[in-house]
Amino acid sequence: MRKKKWLKRLAAALVVLLILFVLASNIVVDLALVPEKMEQTQAFEDITEDSYEALVQTDDIEQNRMSSLEKTNRWAETADSEALSVTTADGYLLKGMAFYQESESHNWVLLLHGYTGWKEEMYPIAYEYARRGYQVLVPDMRCSGDSEGDFIGMGWTDRKDNLLWLQTILEKDADAQIVIHGQSMGGACALMMTGEELPNCVKAVVSDSAYTDAYSIFKKQLRDWFHLPGFPLVDGAGLMLQMRGGYSLKKASALEAVKKSTRPVLIIHGQEDAFVPVEMAYELYDAADCEKEILIVEGAGHAQAPDKAPGVYYNTVFSFLETHGMGVFG
Repeated sequence: MRKKKWLKRLAAALVVLLILFVLASNIVVDLALVPEKMEQTQAFEDITEDSYEALVQTDDIEQNRMSSLEKTNRWAETADSEALSVTTADGYLLKGMAFYQESESHNWVLLLHGYTGWKEEMYPIAYEYARRGYQVLVPDMRCSGDSEGDFIGMGWTDRKDNLLWLQTILEKDADAQIVIHGQSMGGACALMMTGEELPNCVKAVVSDSAYTDAYSIFKKQLRDWFHLPGFPLVDGAGLMLQMRGGYSLKKASALEAVKKSTRPVLIIHGQEDAFVPVEMAYELYDAADCEKEILIVEGAGHAQAPDKAPGVYYNTVFSFLETHGMGVFG
């Protein structure tokens, strides 16, 4: 009799633990991948503040950033631009902005922003491409900026969405030659796209501050942001995401994609990146089975390489692109 009571209590306790685990896993998904949920919590404000404080704070970075923004804002106000949109296979409306140059260049760049970011964050890089004669397309990826979506895609769902933007470019310019340039999550997405059957017009990929895979970066940030162990919560969150959002954190791997890449890849990373460890850049570079280069910028934090060393950054990018058939026309 006592044994039966003990077994019933144990079963009840396990059910309660399972319910709590499911609830906790869903909360992790909401806090990390659903912006409207994230923004309702104090945790989001704390994470935003912690992320800013984790950046390298030096005078040269601040001065270069301000100078870049001033030039970018002047350019964006007068540039020949067009608002564009595409609809994903699962029905989300995505918004983007194209910037056209007067040059006869067929060189294009597709610029991809980072986690919880928006297209305007990529405008300083867009300006640098534009002044070298490139036509530019900068989208808001799903669930970001002006684009629709239920869950941030961590680059994985975005890799398919961005094929629509490549098609949009080809509709604008049948002779387009395209470089995909992404930063942070956008950098990981750009590398994830190299594992797909890309159209021949894609000539190269530039990936700045990318993580190796969504599962690993989730595990790291769960520890850094919430001081919680990655296992088993990340696995639980991954299961809930698979059920609710339709994609797997473990499959969302830039590392696996670059092993299949047939496009030249330039990997850039800040040596002092506290968000995505610089070791991930070396892992990606070593795994890439294609023509490749790597640039590690000393003194730069997460996505700060263009502001820490703008000359080195852009000289490296455009020398790399010229090497692979995309010259400068500006």
